[in-house]
Order: sequence, then structure tokens, then C-alpha cells
Amino acid sequence: MKERIEMEAAVCREFGGPLVIEALTMRAPQDDEVRVKVVATAICHSDLHDINGDFPGGVPFVGGHETSGYVEEIGAKVTGVQVGDPVIVSLLESCRKCFYCVTGRPYFCETKVTYDVHGTLTDQKGEDIIQKARVGGFAEQVLVHESQLVKIDPDFPMDVASLLACGVTTGYGAVVNRAKVPPMSSVVVIGTGGVGLNSVQGAVICGANPIIAVDILDSKLARAKEFGATHGVNAKAGDAVAAVRGLTGGKGADYAFVTVGSSAAMQQAFTMLAKRGTAVMVGIPPATEPPLSLPAGEFAMTEKTLTGGYMGSICLQVDIPGIIALYKAGRYKLDELIAGRYPFSRINEALESSKAGEALRNVVLFD
Repeated sequence: MKERIEMEAAVCREFGGPLVIEALTMRAPQDDEVRVKVVATAICHSDLHDINGDFPGGVPFVGGHETSGYVEEIGAKVTGVQVGDPVIVSLLESCRKCFYCVTGRPYFCETKVTYDVHGTLTDQKGEDIIQKARVGGFAEQVLVHESQLVKIDPDFPMDVASLLACGVTTGYGAVVNRAKVPPMSSVVVIGTGGVGLNSVQGAVICGANPIIAVDILDSKLARAKEFGATHGVNAKAGDAVAAVRGLTGGKGADYAFVTVGSSAAMQQAFTMLAKRGTAVMVGIPPATEPPLSLPAGEFAMTEKTLTGGYMGSICLQVDIPGIIALYKAGRYKLDELIAGRYPFSRINEALESSKAGEALRNVVLFD
């Protein structure tokens, strides 16, 4: 076992600036850690927030958390994977022992709360480089806890596999796991980017009807219909709340999912609800977003529910194989989520495309 591994990574050294590809050193895996050779990392919108400095944390760091690859080295106590296994790498690490882990909510693990990992990466000067989101997938190698890995079939496409690490499961799981939408319920999805389209697909799987997509771009609304939305509402073209009520017989939606990090969108979702309706806040707003303000009396008078949905409330070893099974059966769209594939050397182009809103998911590919 090598004590240190040399590899290249795209480092954010200045908030808002381009990433710099440079040589880094990674320590060897310890005990229950695994080193993975990265094949693909998809770009999530939260990666853009990290690079822009919208979320807490410092620089320099290696971002990226929607990753797939092959196991290259394992620690002495690793039992779940072997060298050579193809895997999906998630940011969700779990101890498997705390209250939340043993009660089926490992995404809330009490002992694994560090978002920024120190001590795994150093640059050529010996300076510590933060491993962002416990993954740091904009790199040729990642060092993670074995609980973050999901083994997949060798013939499953690695670019598609990377999508399942966060955005797909977050959108899908908010509907299927967090809200547990019953058949024939009316559903609104506000924001039809990479996460929102998976909330639409989750609503289809649950048998919801109607499924109303809300966005500010007609092109995105058209795409949402390709993924299963029955109606599209352009929030800039008129009164979106009135439009939703018109499509639900005047009562409002049974469920609303907000997949953008916007207080205004969250407030709008609450207003769109029917009595006893539930709004699920999926998108995480940046620190600069104003607080949410809602009429307190409406909770009592209408019995509406406002709740959050974190990472799709998923169990990695259950939900990811489940979505893969739906995909293989032709019941779930994944290939269609990928807008562009970029070699690692062009990662900044991929990020700019994602930032401009040109793509659902761009995927960075490694040799």
C-alpha cells in the first residue's frame, strides 16, 4: 500500500474564479476508507454555489459530489466493496450505529456532520486542500468512507451512474420517500432543472395527476412534459397561483415541491396548496437569500404543511438500485438528463455551460 498517491484535481483557489487543474497528493485509505479512481463526475447546481462562495466554507478546495468510478484501494476494515468494483460515490456518509442510522434515516447520521474534509489532500507546497462535500469528485481519485459507496453492475454506463449520487435521488426521493404522494394526487413542481425533472418523474411513478411544472422558461416547461408533466405554467407570463388553481378545479395542489433555492418560490408554493396540502422545500437557498415569511394563521385555518426534503430522504443501498431497476425497465429517464460530456481538461467550460442554464447535467469525464 502506497502511503501517498499523486493525482490531478481541479482546485478552487478563489471564489468566483476558474478552477485550476494541478497535481495533488492524497493519503492512503485508513481502516474503513476506500480510494476510488474517478470515471465521471456530474455538475450539480450546488457545486456552482460552492465555487461562487454562496455556501459556508473556505478555499482552496476540490468540489464535485456526483461521482462514479472503480475501487482502487481499500482500508483494512472495509468489507462492502473490493478492488475493481464499479461504484457510485455519494456525499452521504453514515456510521450505521446512531439513532438516525438504525431507524432508517442514514442521511441524518449524527456522527458524520463534516461537510468539508481536511487532511486527505495536499498540494505541491504541502498546503491542505479541502475535500468538499466529503467527495471532491473534480479529481482523478477520491478518498471516501465505504458507507458512501453503492456497487453497480459492470455494464451500467458510468456517466449515467454519476447522476444518481445526488440530483436524481434528491428530486425523486422528495416525492416518493419524503412526501409519499398517493395516487391521483395533484402535484406542482417549481423549478424544472436537473432536480425538478426528477421530482416530476417521481410524481409519475407515484401515479399523481395532474403534474404541473412551473418555471420561467417555456423551453424548460416543454422538456418537463417530456419527463411526464401534464401541464406547464410560465411564472413570468401571468399569475402562476391562479393558473395552478385553475388546473386543480379551483382548490389548489395537494403537493408542491420547490426545487430551487428561493424564498419567493417557497412562499408561492405554500399559496398554491389546497387545504391540508403539503409543500416540500427541496432546494437549498444560498446564505444571502432573505428569510421565508408566511401568514401564521393559515397553518391553523387550512391545515397546510410546510416541510423540508433533504437528499431525497434516501437509503443509498435501497433507492439507487431501485431507480436503476426502473431505468432498465424503461420507466425512468436518465440518459436524457445529460446535456454535455466534457473531458476533465475542459471542466471550466462545463461549469460555465451549467452556470448559464444551458444544461440539465453536464458530466466531466476522466481518462
